[in-house]
Amino acid sequence: MTFKTFRERSHEIIFEADTFWGKLFDIVLLILILLSVAAVMLESVPYYHDKYHDLLVPLEWTITVFFTFEYILRIVSVKKPWKYILSFYGLVDLVSLLPSYFGLFIFSENFASIKTVRTIRLLRVFRILKLFRYVKEANSLKKALRASRQRIVVFLMAVLAIATIMGTLIYLIEDPKDGFTSIPRSIYWAIVTLTTVGYGDISPQTGLGQFFASIIMILGYAIIAVPTGLISVELSRAENSNTQCCPSCSQEGHDDNAKFCKYCGADLELD
Repeated sequence: MTFKTFRERSHEIIFEADTFWGKLFDIVLLILILLSVAAVMLESVPYYHDKYHDLLVPLEWTITVFFTFEYILRIVSVKKPWKYILSFYGLVDLVSLLPSYFGLFIFSENFASIKTVRTIRLLRVFRILKLFRYVKEANSLKKALRASRQRIVVFLMAVLAIATIMGTLIYLIEDPKDGFTSIPRSIYWAIVTLTTVGYGDISPQTGLGQFFASIIMILGYAIIAVPTGLISVELSRAENSNTQCCPSCSQEGHDDNAKFCKYCGADLELD
């Protein structure tokens, strides 16, 4: 088997999920990711760490070796390795491997907390979800978020302005001994109240302060509904959009009444 053939076969198995071996590889990878994350979580519990340490460590290293081999294969199987290495999931793969190998050279109790970075492997589950029937739904959500991002940014700026104004007012009204010792801390209280979280660590004691708190609470309910509505509208549009693939250039995203591809001009209504 030539290197070119090996690279093509590896790419088909590792990056594609429409073949038997590709699906099997993704299923095995998904199981190992979940086992790895579960092992990291159990290691953080003193009871399980003391009782099953001799089992968890070999398990984690077995999974780490597999992921290392898989990471090398991903680099080898693509024509432009640096494009994969510097991609989002390429960096996720690398960062999830480094803590285990750093542990061989760093002997510190504080390093145990750094090793929990390995739970970032859970992000790789989203890449494997292509194995299931979530690609269309994920694309619809991505389009909806992208289409509404400018309005969401404006909305967040308005919320921040409201929190700043209300926080400044409550700072002028309330006594510092009640917890409103500075404008930033008062803004923190306004954000907590506006988002209806309500930690209760500080609260207004005067009648006027409680009146302003009531206004912020009511605003909070209205504010929660705004981004939901923005995204829902765009999500509805994305779901109702034409998903027909151009038979010539394979591009998608055409209008509902489109008869020709907007990318190459080919006829979309071929018999």
